Amino acid sequence: MLLSLDSGVSALDQFQQNLNVIGNNIANVDTVGFKAANMEFADTLSQTLGSNSAGSMQVGSGVMAAAITNQFTQGSITSTGVQTDMAVNGNGFFLVKDPSTGADYVTRDGEFTMDNSGYLVTSSGMRVQGYTDGGLTTQGDIKIDNTGAPGGDTSPVQSYTFGADGKLTVQLADGTQFARGQILLQNFSNPEQLVKVGSNLYSGLTNAGGLAAPVAPASNGLGSLVSGALEMSNVDLAGQLTSLITTQRAYEANTKVITTSDEILQDLINLKH
Repeated sequence: MLLSLDSGVSALDQFQQNLNVIGNNIANVDTVGFKAANMEFADTLSQTLGSNSAGSMQVGSGVMAAAITNQFTQGSITSTGVQTDMAVNGNGFFLVKDPSTGADYVTRDGEFTMDNSGYLVTSSGMRVQGYTDGGLTTQGDIKIDNTGAPGGDTSPVQSYTFGADGKLTVQLADGTQFARGQILLQNFSNPEQLVKVGSNLYSGLTNAGGLAAPVAPASNGLGSLVSGALEMSNVDLAGQLTSLITTQRAYEANTKVITTSDEILQDLINLKH
């Protein structure tokens, strides 16, 4: 069999995968907190035909995918004016927990809301994690209510704010103001090992080298929290469209390699007749 056929077929397969990656990036150009992926190629095992004074004579047999990695560069931060929206300006991920299973995930999507019980949750119902008391000693689900108010004050919550360090300050209807908790961030030594699981969530925290415990924003090399804003997708649309054209042309060129190889084989068959 002609090695050019192997090379051409492997190229069609890998460029199709690259097209899938590019297509997904473009589809998520407006997804909050989305991180674009990039596909890297590597050559496959070459066939050694022999050697001479110049060295080994080898013919390659095609291409394969070396890696598909997520690019964790900062996306642009856009003000929304929504009090529960948050963006991380710098390193770090929001740590969230599934209230049903107790499973931990991380996300850069800070489009949070407050549910009927007062918990700060993601669009898929995951509860945002951090310190749940004014003394910043107990970690768990962030809740916006009057728990821990001075003197056991039971007045309803009138307003609340989140600081750049993630601290939650609650003001009650009678004017009482107190610290209710603090949002914490999780950092990773190798975030490329995080696994996308949908809904802007990542799993695989241990493999990615997560810290033993989340820490406060604007500390230990982590970014600060921007309240009333969201981090947008880091997809470079112009760059992705350029890659799309390059991939299309490469795909077309390799179909030509296969067509030419087929014509050569047909000529060889015709020689018998």
